[in-house]
Amino acid sequence: MNQIIALMLAISFIMPQTNAQAAPQPTHDSTQLRVEDMLMLFLTPNNYEVVGDFYYPNILKLKPEIEPWHITVVESNRLNGFRGFIFSITIEVEPTLGHHVPVGKDRITYQISVGPTVKLVNYTHLATYELPSDLHEYVAFEEVY
Repeated sequence: MNQIIALMLAISFIMPQTNAQAAPQPTHDSTQLRVEDMLMLFLTPNNYEVVGDFYYPNILKLKPEIEPWHITVVESNRLNGFRGFIFSITIEVEPTLGHHVPVGKDRITYQISVGPTVKLVNYTHLATYELPSDLHEYVAFEEVY
């Protein structure tokens, strides 16, 4: 599995890069979208751990879910030059509760290298969203809202 992550990350760097802030949501399938989606699936356990540890127990009474379609690649780079296999990838995640209800927005930067190893470089909580009243039972502290 680790070789698959390295391969998908390498392929994603060959594809043209776009700024997630300016790019519209995709409306059709493409090789780049498939590679990014596969990479997000392999990073899901890392994302779940990092994001879950922030939200639980500080904000929520349980760890939120990480859905691959709520992840955007913001930036990706090779850190050691052409055909080098040390990468940096920054993503934005909207973790969810209940029936796909986003609870916030977070930015995560990983360094991925041969092995592969996935190392958390930076985590920034960008926003906490107000939950609908039927999900308030999962809020750890009501003053959050």
